[in-house]
Amino acid sequence: MNWDDARIFVALYREGTLRAAARALDIDQATVGRRLAVLEHALGSTLFLRTSNGYALTQVGKLAIRAAEAMEQSAHDLVRHTQGMDKRLAGEVKLSTTDALAQEYVVPAIERLHAKHPDVSVVLDTTTHVLNLAKREADIAVRTVKPRNPDLLARRLASWEVGLFASSAYVRRHGEPVAGERFSGHDLVVYQPHFAKARAPSFVGEPLTDGRIVARFNTNLTLRAALKAGLGVSELPVPMGERDGLVRIWPERSNDVSYEIWLVTHRDLRHTARIRVTIDEIVLAFGR
Repeated sequence: MNWDDARIFVALYREGTLRAAARALDIDQATVGRRLAVLEHALGSTLFLRTSNGYALTQVGKLAIRAAEAMEQSAHDLVRHTQGMDKRLAGEVKLSTTDALAQEYVVPAIERLHAKHPDVSVVLDTTTHVLNLAKREADIAVRTVKPRNPDLLARRLASWEVGLFASSAYVRRHGEPVAGERFSGHDLVVYQPHFAKARAPSFVGEPLTDGRIVARFNTNLTLRAALKAGLGVSELPVPMGERDGLVRIWPERSNDVSYEIWLVTHRDLRHTARIRVTIDEIVLAFGR
């Protein structure tokens, strides 16, 4: 099995349609269909059933996908193992983090990295989606969740208290919430991923029951922009709220769960020179 054909086979299996597979591989749809036909001809077997809902594996396809995914893993291992021996302070580093952490910590780190090592080029992906480092979707990730994969090295960069904040303009208009009144008469803005998972949503232990949820946001940066605009009250990591010049409400209270930030890379890349110096600058940025 040719790896290029196997790569297309795996993408089509995961994505379900020619269009989605083409988008994932950054090639055109016709190429996906053509390479699939070549692969099926070479194997003398039909790998997919074409259904109204997309492409579904045949019984032969279910056997073949195991071998194709093993080839994929071997290809990723080859890249990681060889790059792990790279001592040059040059080349590309793929870095993933959130928009807020990028703006305040990672971009300044990249600026210092470039000043010291101009031949190191950073590809920065700002997303709340956790990329797969084992599959080389990123070389380094700065995350708010510690990974469980034993092949990944994780270093905690920060552990911040989470408090309740609003803008000074909001407090002047509405006053501060009264503890025990479940935010009665107050406008609330929430971080949607946490809100959606909570059985009984609360801020710093106070139920949101009687408050007005006026907006929901899926990134930390947009949530903070809403708070600075005076849209309502919300939880934030304390250093971020202070950096934004917001008013901390009920400073004696905080969320039971801290806001942790982790730097993650694959253990096979830990000796790669360009990875190491990039990590050093990110660690320095959080240390400051």
